[in-house]
Amino acid sequence: MSLKFYNTMSQKVEEFKSINPAEVKMYTCGPTVYNYAHIGNFRAYIFEDLLRRYLKYKGYKVIQVMNLTDVDDKTIKGSKEANISLSEYTQKYKKAFFEDIEKLNIEKAEYYPEATAHIKEMVELIKKLIEKGYTYESKGSIYYRIKKFKDYGKLSHIDLSNLIDGARIDSDEYEKEEAKDFVLWKAWSPDDGDVYWETEIGKGRPGWHIECSAMSMKYLGETFDIHTGGVDNIFPHHENEIAQAEAATGKKFVNYWLHCAHLIVNGKKMSKSLGNFYTLRDLLEMGYDPIAIRYLLISTHYRQRLNFTFDGIKAAENTIQRIKDFIHNLDMIEKGDTLHIEIQKAVDNMLGEFEEQMDDDLNISGALGKVFEFIKELNPKVVNGSITKKEAEYIKNTIFKIDRVIGILKTDKKEQNSELAENLINFLIEIRQNARKEKNWALADLIRERLKKMGIVLEDRPDKTTFKFI
Repeated sequence: MSLKFYNTMSQKVEEFKSINPAEVKMYTCGPTVYNYAHIGNFRAYIFEDLLRRYLKYKGYKVIQVMNLTDVDDKTIKGSKEANISLSEYTQKYKKAFFEDIEKLNIEKAEYYPEATAHIKEMVELIKKLIEKGYTYESKGSIYYRIKKFKDYGKLSHIDLSNLIDGARIDSDEYEKEEAKDFVLWKAWSPDDGDVYWETEIGKGRPGWHIECSAMSMKYLGETFDIHTGGVDNIFPHHENEIAQAEAATGKKFVNYWLHCAHLIVNGKKMSKSLGNFYTLRDLLEMGYDPIAIRYLLISTHYRQRLNFTFDGIKAAENTIQRIKDFIHNLDMIEKGDTLHIEIQKAVDNMLGEFEEQMDDDLNISGALGKVFEFIKELNPKVVNGSITKKEAEYIKNTIFKIDRVIGILKTDKKEQNSELAENLINFLIEIRQNARKEKNWALADLIRERLKKMGIVLEDRPDKTTFKFI
């Protein structure tokens, strides 16, 4: 079966054919670094990680670009409220983003271009649009006249019959019903403070939409294979990217558009007013395992709305443990160097079914279902000793091959040992805290001193005790 994806542009499932048969060039909309990323953001990033991993599994070399939006309405507002420079403000959240994706075992992209480092490319792209007559100026700002681009709306399929020629919008983000000319370059205003660039097209800063068009084409070329994001990016952001890029180059911008559905929490839209808004850091503070969060976010098909619940995280933890227990049982088998044909066939059939489901628009739920059917059927033979050591190795190798796509098993012994050590330290901290509550100062001091001798220093804070290595 050939690899197929649902293309938002055509609204059909299409066979995937990359421009270069050996590689895939992919652009994924990254974070706006004005705050910590929330679980809705990570639903998109983990879908994109699954896509990346499966393309690599299929033998493609993947060149992925994920932008970091570090200048827009939100980042400027945040830096002003914090009374610090834009770069200082956004640096904190850039660092946090990379820490978070590491915890979720998200593979790193090849490029993470920052908007503020690509002003030159944005200005050059805007100049091309000016030369080709797609823009107009108002009060020093430069706007894109969407009526000039005859294919505007082809991605989002919005109704433009009520479009008012010349109606403009300045904000970077706006709603679907607001099909208006959008800003490419914002003239400097006192509200922007010291955030501006002196350029050939004036003193100011870029609009949000031009950033992705300019940076994607710089690193991937004027036409590339895949562009992804959440469904909320379809309009206006991705629609505007197409209008900018194709008007400037006269070429098709992207061949396949993939978008993931929204995440809801306990059946409701995630919002701070409902008290169901969570960053990854919120969940980690509650003690949840980041890999269980990853599994929950990855296990529903990307085009289906995902209902995030705490019961779901617990179920994900149990599911991961089930796989680990299966591998542990395989590790216990020590005898036999025969690989029986029926076992090999069962393993190969399972892998083939996994791939068949994944080839069908990344049907991860169906693919995982095949894996668990296999584990359920084979586990009794593993437990009762009907499997040889060679067969156990064959099964394990296949499970770990699948995990190259799913990314929930840690195979690095050094990493496992580090995690075990951290868990043991936290356990000792818990014992010490209980000892202090009971005024057992001798035990509390003993734990502190023994840890210190091992190069681990405890730091007591009002809310908790932390540790560091020295």
